[in-house]
Amino acid sequence: MSKIRIAVVGMGNCASSLVQGINFYRGSNGNGSSTGLMHRRIGSYQPHDIEVVAAFDIDRRKVGLDVSEAIFSPPNCTKIFCDKIQRTGAIVKMGCVFDSFAEHMRDQDPLRTFLPLEKESTREQIIEELRDSAAEMLVNYLPVGSEQATRFYASCALEAGLGFVNNIPVFIASDPVWAKRFADKNLPVVGDDIKAQMGATVLHRTIVDLFRRRGVKVVRTYQLNTGGNTDFLNMLNRTRLTSKKTSKTEAVQSVMGERLADENIHIGPSDYVPWQRDNKICFIRVEGRLFGDIPMELDLKLSVEDSPNSAGIVIDAIRCCKLALDRGIGGALHSPSAYFAKRPPVQMTDDEAHRCVEQFIRGERES
Repeated sequence: MSKIRIAVVGMGNCASSLVQGINFYRGSNGNGSSTGLMHRRIGSYQPHDIEVVAAFDIDRRKVGLDVSEAIFSPPNCTKIFCDKIQRTGAIVKMGCVFDSFAEHMRDQDPLRTFLPLEKESTREQIIEELRDSAAEMLVNYLPVGSEQATRFYASCALEAGLGFVNNIPVFIASDPVWAKRFADKNLPVVGDDIKAQMGATVLHRTIVDLFRRRGVKVVRTYQLNTGGNTDFLNMLNRTRLTSKKTSKTEAVQSVMGERLADENIHIGPSDYVPWQRDNKICFIRVEGRLFGDIPMELDLKLSVEDSPNSAGIVIDAIRCCKLALDRGIGGALHSPSAYFAKRPPVQMTDDEAHRCVEQFIRGERES
């Protein structure tokens, strides 16, 4: 059975959950089980067919370690659901910083933030590492707000001849210029901004879509999120949130039917609560008008471990990207992106996206 050889940039909590998941579904705990998976098999590929062959980070506590060790290094704090991790042989290399490190984090507890190395790799060294590793795609797990760094690594992927899975809200797959660059190289890109397995965005979308189907007019809505991982600490810098708020808000507006005015919809990360660690708590409120123009209100709380929630989707996005590589399909993958990401090139309802991604997996024409 052929493997799916991936490179990862950003060895944080989400990467930890992904690597744990690859091993979990290989071992006795997960062998043969479909619990927690949307697809046990995609094409001929199972989760344990994914292998990390190259990795990049800027934290001195991770650089130089095998991926199997780096995923448990501080400041990672996600739950450990699989502690038997096979050594990958992939040593975490120093990456390039750009804007992937928020200045305010230098003043935080060093156990809860990055400790950047001073000497960065060059662009040539990163491209050489990608080529030497024979990676087939680059998986982007940089922090929210890493606009320059994401574009840098996307360009490295293009030059090295790799597909790109963009898990964060920097617009690559949904930017026609970037999508064309990948199409011109016949390389697939999936993104942007992963829509968690059972997360705030997919739940919010489901609720407002249900309102629309049942003839209830949405008048106002908000989604407030708190967490205690490095991602939420990073997002205390509100200037890094522009694309994140756009991505999350448009994901909900796109299924609304009738768009809400800006003052009537508020969606985005709200605060950093250290003791929550990787637990994310989401509060959703929807106010509507139903039969006879009578008002109604809905309030909902979701509590979920943030990083495994992401990995449950990324493990499918990677395998769909591999199918595209096998089939010689380049450019933005519309169906997988619509189902797996908050800001795809083409927004669809979740029902439509599910139908289209199943068609894509079966080998029917990509829409």
